[in-house]
Amino acid sequence: MTVEAKYLSRDAFAERIAKMPAVILPLGATEQHGHHLPLGVDIILAEALSKRIAEATGATVMPAMPFGYSWVWRDDPGSVSVESRTLEDVICQVAESLARHGVRHVFLVNGHEANGATMKYASRRLWDHADVKVWRLFYPDLAAVMAEHCESPTWQGIVHACEFETSLMLAVAPDLVDMTKAVREYPERDRGYFQGGRPMGELSRSGVFGDATLATAEKGEAMLAIFVENMARAVREICADG
Repeated sequence: MTVEAKYLSRDAFAERIAKMPAVILPLGATEQHGHHLPLGVDIILAEALSKRIAEATGATVMPAMPFGYSWVWRDDPGSVSVESRTLEDVICQVAESLARHGVRHVFLVNGHEANGATMKYASRRLWDHADVKVWRLFYPDLAAVMAEHCESPTWQGIVHACEFETSLMLAVAPDLVDMTKAVREYPERDRGYFQGGRPMGELSRSGVFGDATLATAEKGEAMLAIFVENMARAVREICADG
């Protein structure tokens, strides 16, 4: 039986919510991920995580949000950016809509790091809502998981089109990965980016920040299993508290 709301009838959706009043909203982005990965990496990974979590908990997966704040890739073909406040409003309105149908918890499973602040502010806006709460989930214990399963360091603590994301994609959507185009690139640390407003797109020739050549499906699957276990536990514990 599917866990995805987009494939359910109104009656099937209502039955699932009556049993488990929680939904998962995958948050992604449409932006460049080097020459070896598709524009929808953040969507694909958020959806994959969400479906596995739903299968483990009984929650229902809503259609993914395909756009995020991707201003840093504004000049790269295919990249789309929406303002953080716009996304925040959409998250809140989705949660308020679902509350009318008995949903008590909306779990945001994020595949795009720049969505983090938006998620925080949306969850705060609805914290005092009488009927629904918004919760944030994003690669729990990421640094420790990467230290155990990845061979290459991050670029300044940032993951983008690197060994990490490429490994996850090889695990969930290998047909969309072209490893013949995977590269290793560590741009120089740039004051304009870290202390000013320079977009990341001006720093990397390839769009890769790290070493995508070391990625494997085995690494990706091992990391996904850890993330899903931790996120599913959080969903169960939060829902058990009411």
